[in-house]
Amino acid sequence: MMRIELVKRKEHSQIMVLLSPAIALALTALAAGIIFALSGHNPFEGLYKFFIEPLTQQWSLEATIDKATPLILIACGLAVCYLSNNWNIGAEGQLIVGALFGSVLPILFPEFENGATLPLMLLLGALGGALWALIPALLKTRFNTNEILTSLMLVYVASLMLDYLVRGPWRDPGGYNFPESRLFSDAATLPSVFGGTMSLSTPLTIIVAIVLTVVLAKTLKGFEIRVMGESPRAGSFAGFSSKRLTLFAFALAGALAGLAGTMEVSGELNQLLPVISPGYGFTAIIVAFLGRLNPIGIIVAGFVLALSYIGGEAVQSAMGVSNKIASVIQGLLLFFVLACDTLILYRVRVISHRASAGEASHV
Repeated sequence: MMRIELVKRKEHSQIMVLLSPAIALALTALAAGIIFALSGHNPFEGLYKFFIEPLTQQWSLEATIDKATPLILIACGLAVCYLSNNWNIGAEGQLIVGALFGSVLPILFPEFENGATLPLMLLLGALGGALWALIPALLKTRFNTNEILTSLMLVYVASLMLDYLVRGPWRDPGGYNFPESRLFSDAATLPSVFGGTMSLSTPLTIIVAIVLTVVLAKTLKGFEIRVMGESPRAGSFAGFSSKRLTLFAFALAGALAGLAGTMEVSGELNQLLPVISPGYGFTAIIVAFLGRLNPIGIIVAGFVLALSYIGGEAVQSAMGVSNKIASVIQGLLLFFVLACDTLILYRVRVISHRASAGEASHV
């Protein structure tokens, strides 16, 4: 009879910590190649079309950037939560509620068209996401509930709320009974930049990531986030409040997710639909960890994960592979990221039935 347990290493390699995302990516590519081979396709062709081909054409590169933008914005907020030891899993719901709040003006007040329309929409979207994120935060701080469960369950509440509004009160009266809202006016639409399909959301997201990098590295709030995440007891001695930090981290993450939701519906979609996200809120969790919870690393990781959406569409159309391949590869990437981090920080110890006599093996 054997038992396997993880034992924290006294020291771990900083080089391996830096190389961990690259190792996880390599292992993911290897696993993806095996999946392509087992499904009867050329693994090298599949890997090329999935990871490389989207970077070789202008339209696919712009589409990759568009997909990366909400992932980066949401992951930056989630990174603050995770660094402070708050496990927000409900960014998808916060994105949806943010999109609903941001859509109030163009749907209920379509005649309100001026220079303040878009800024107000973005502010409302951030407010909606923040308020939705504060629900699991308040439940945690007041009743000690598990924020993983509450934030996740609220995703389904938000999805059903969106579906009800689009099929009911907010359905376009001139839309031939299709489940969609009215199209947003020009004043409620994000303008494109650089003369292409890229919208203003991309430079705004990069600015947010840079500002957050400075906040985390150079300010007292950033120091508080790091200290409370690593040692709440030490943070309490320094006068920091774990409850206030929980509320702050969830509100910030929800605001950024809500902002991403408003940018989606005022940009690429230009209206509300029953489904406005292919799972950005969940994929952003992978982006946050792949980027080492660092906003600059998250920019790179967001671009990598965006490739999985465009690459998944490419292999589906060119090779007839299932459209679920992107989700499978995203899941594999998260698994390998967490596995690599675990083996860097811990060693595996196998204990036999005779361990009481002092016999144990380490890996």
